Amino acid sequence: MTPNTAVPNITLNNGVEIPQLGFGVFQVPPEETQRIVEDALEAGYRHIDTAAAYRNEAAIGAAIAATGIPREDIFITTKLRNGEQGMARDAFRNSRRELGVDYVDLYLIHWPVPSRNVFPEAWKAMETLHADGEIRAIGVSNFLADHLDALLQSADVVPAVNQFELHPTFQQSELAAKSRSLGIAVEAYSPLGQGADLNAEPVAAAAEKYGVSPAQVVLAWHLSRGTIVIPKSANSARMRDNLAAAGVVLTTEEISGITALESGARIGSDPAVAAHSQM
Repeated sequence: MTPNTAVPNITLNNGVEIPQLGFGVFQVPPEETQRIVEDALEAGYRHIDTAAAYRNEAAIGAAIAATGIPREDIFITTKLRNGEQGMARDAFRNSRRELGVDYVDLYLIHWPVPSRNVFPEAWKAMETLHADGEIRAIGVSNFLADHLDALLQSADVVPAVNQFELHPTFQQSELAAKSRSLGIAVEAYSPLGQGADLNAEPVAAAAEKYGVSPAQVVLAWHLSRGTIVIPKSANSARMRDNLAAAGVVLTTEEISGITALESGARIGSDPAVAAHSQM
């Protein structure tokens, strides 16, 4: 079993490399996660993205163990629950035990929850875990520009990644530009707009031209912009199709046409006010 060498790596601001195209498991039921992740690893994915709030970390650990793929060949991301920001060290170690690993490649603060303003404290705990080698890179998720500014006032380590909702009809281009200007890699969740962006004319036209799926076109658009992307599918054939997007090359005009689909259509919660505990 060998990794798909067509997927490029992105080098993060601390020198750690992350596969640019990974596999997400949001809303994958724990009882189905092991099978689905084993299928993803068999397809060639080497980057798995989860979170404590998804309650499927143990099944991911079981899948990795079952495949026999060396630990160092798989990039694992997990995230800190909102309700555990005040106990980030213990929460991380619980996640690590669930995953059955000695270290995690990337650990993210899942949401800023600005109404509580505990994320700077959580970040300090994560900096210590990073310094001790328990985490290879630390980052954030759903952080808007003002949250990044607040974090950096007291941070010693600049986040390696900012993961947030990003797809053709909701690009958050100013946030992406700010993140990149700070040396923070941009990672897209809901990269296909939960399917809503696949029927757009420029996407369909490129798919027909190249004989590929609309999903492959949208993922290729993300990759062309240097964005890390984590599509999700329970279907093994679709998993392989998504992974093959790394081989799709769009023209400048096609990229521009898809970029022009921006409509401000957010799907998920607004990080400015989101305060769910995830417990």
